[in-house]
Amino acid sequence: MSYKLEYIWLDGYKPEPSIRSKTKIVDSEPRTPEECPGWSFDGSSTQQAEGHSSDCLLKPVRIIKDPERSNASLVMCEVLNADGSVHTSNSRGSFEDDPDLWLGFEQEYTIMKNGKPLGFPQDGYPGPQGPYYCSVGVMNCVGRDIVEDHLNACLAAGLSITGINAEVMKGQWEFQLLGKGAKRACDDLWLSRFLMHRNAEKHGVTIELHPKPVKGDWNGSGMHTNFSTTAIREKGGEEFIKGICEKFRKRHKDHIGSYGSDNDQRLTGLHETQSIDKFSYGVSDRGSSIRIPIGTVQNGWKGYLEDRRPASNAEPYKVVREILATLRMA
Repeated sequence: MSYKLEYIWLDGYKPEPSIRSKTKIVDSEPRTPEECPGWSFDGSSTQQAEGHSSDCLLKPVRIIKDPERSNASLVMCEVLNADGSVHTSNSRGSFEDDPDLWLGFEQEYTIMKNGKPLGFPQDGYPGPQGPYYCSVGVMNCVGRDIVEDHLNACLAAGLSITGINAEVMKGQWEFQLLGKGAKRACDDLWLSRFLMHRNAEKHGVTIELHPKPVKGDWNGSGMHTNFSTTAIREKGGEEFIKGICEKFRKRHKDHIGSYGSDNDQRLTGLHETQSIDKFSYGVSDRGSSIRIPIGTVQNGWKGYLEDRRPASNAEPYKVVREILATLRMA
């Protein structure tokens, strides 16, 4: 029986990569990435190679069920040079994995139609934000059918999606994804983004990940990144947790440099953000760079921390690479 494999990779576009994919037909269903056959693509068409030497290789690293096609799987891949070395665009291959790191991504995005957020009139704006967050009813909530389709696809694919909600701006939504293990968590977020964009095709809309999709008095979009290690989850302690936050203070510029383009339009000190050129942390403070959840404090300063700086368009592998570099500081 023929079986479909959708090979998915990140291209060489900047400042953030786009998702690419193509389908390979094989004779039987592979169960692991290692069982997936190797493949190549034309890197000159994805800003990853020159035309005179254009072959780039795809290395399968994660395989999940394709929730919307029969006899099919989605295969997340790294990009390699023709000699098998790590391609410069391959941020997944640029850091050492850590299976002890747990990550909870809060991916915000905006559903767009005809160049406007869904629910916005073609001329002007809807009423001020306030009633749209976690809303219900057609006056305030738009796009629920699109979001539910994406949620069901992620669940059917076996991704650890943990929730959805309408966000502060009309047409803006969020989904949450939990991952155990640094690279695996990022793989799953990219796969969920792929499903989100493919689902949008069916509904005739687009997904906007720009961190400030509408200028003015409207919330931007982020990718808040919750993180923990065994020590944070089980050891904890006020001094220990605040010490971690101080490590993040020392590398603030490094983090910001990897947390998404145009993030200065979002990190202004308004709309539940800290200014991009400042670093702060605080208990239950959504205007800080690092939020210490009240539950972590109430649990004896054990649990997790939330990095609120990553933009919605941030490249997850780069975000996690910086978090690991800071946590590994002496």
